[in-house]
Amino acid sequence: MMLVRDILRGKPGQVWRIGPQSTVYEALQMMADRDIGALPVVEGGQLIGMFSERDYARKVVLQGRSSQTTTVGELMSHPVYWVGPAETIETCMVTMTNRRIRHLPVLEDGRLIGLVSIGDILKAMITDQRMLIDDLEHYITSTPR
Repeated sequence: MMLVRDILRGKPGQVWRIGPQSTVYEALQMMADRDIGALPVVEGGQLIGMFSERDYARKVVLQGRSSQTTTVGELMSHPVYWVGPAETIETCMVTMTNRRIRHLPVLEDGRLIGLVSIGDILKAMITDQRMLIDDLEHYITSTPR
């Protein structure tokens, strides 16, 4: 059974984040530059929200706001649903599905140590399934000693 810490090992160590006073435009620029879809919002070392492309699409464009003058803190999603590094990928999938979110921050001792996306979870689940299939095929085709 794969854990969140296993996923984080395969990701870059840098966790991009933004402050609540940054403009939505700055957040979008950061996300575009790094080819990411969401940013944890951190203030005073504490995770206080998440800002995603979905927040922009629904809370700026559709509400006639300006990304140049609206702050991330005004639009961020909260409360923040998060997981610890010892959580299973199955737990992440259930949380993401039930909460209709695509990104889960990973906290350890209250400190942000990573972020997993729905894509990360799906990739891990496929890898787990492939390993199980390989093990079963080996079991079925191996000859008794």
